[in-house]
Amino acid sequence: MTDVSLEQTSHEAGMGDYFALFKPRVMSLVVFTALVGLVVAPVPVHPFIAFVAILCIAVGAGASGALNMWWDADIDRIMRRTAKRPIPSGKVQPGEALGLGLTLSAFSVILLALATNFLAAGLLAFTIFFYAVIYSMWLKRSTPQNIVIGGAAGAFPPMIGWAVATGGISLESILMFALIFMWTPPHFWALAIFVKSDYGNAGVPMLTETHGRRVTRNHIMGYMIALVPVALAISFTSIGGPIYLATAVALNLWFLRACFRVWRRDEAQAEADNFAAEKAAFKVSLYYLFLHFSALLAEAALRPWGFGGW
Repeated sequence: MTDVSLEQTSHEAGMGDYFALFKPRVMSLVVFTALVGLVVAPVPVHPFIAFVAILCIAVGAGASGALNMWWDADIDRIMRRTAKRPIPSGKVQPGEALGLGLTLSAFSVILLALATNFLAAGLLAFTIFFYAVIYSMWLKRSTPQNIVIGGAAGAFPPMIGWAVATGGISLESILMFALIFMWTPPHFWALAIFVKSDYGNAGVPMLTETHGRRVTRNHIMGYMIALVPVALAISFTSIGGPIYLATAVALNLWFLRACFRVWRRDEAQAEADNFAAEKAAFKVSLYYLFLHFSALLAEAALRPWGFGGW
């Protein structure tokens, strides 16, 4: 009896385990890009309304993360990098994650509708649905284009922030969406190359598994080339300016170089240095998105002083 009790206690979930369900790293990027979308919009938002809106977006992102972990618990147990997540480790029960995800999804969407407008709430609801159902339940296990199409879920937050402020959609918000959407494939495929065995063991049809690393390298380079004009185009909209343009030029040259190094390598070279170029490209991709949106934030902050914008 004592042994059973001790075993059950060791698997009791703490607050940290429930918080881990929300995928805090992903949530932080969602919150940041949504905040930028809200701040750079031409319509000012009351600080309290802005706080409530960002809170709702954060909660919605966390809810979709919980739903994703509930659905993916079976493959998370197989993959080394996910085996210690709350559900496969036995700390949180699948039903708890499902209930928490559904409850917080409804709460975040309803509160955002009441606090701001129905377009912003509708975009948030669609984002949660897209990530939890279209990506997690369908695309992830059915097509090697899972990351490409599923990347839309992570690209909606700046559009939601923009909609909170303006009640609409514009070229600027579409380009912010496109920046994240086009960035997602080279970002995740670089990761997939050096964690290839994880996806294969779990039966996830990542491009590296279905078409091989050579094809994946070609796709990384192709999407990187397509990403450059999207990133630069933002410079010449109402939210861009010289600060953003200079930042975008430098970052795109940096990321383009990193992706080119990944593209030109063969498997013998990659394995010889333990995929150093692929790991470097993945790290560059993390800075790439954060600094682009930081530059947009800087343009918005300096514009009232006559420094931001054209």
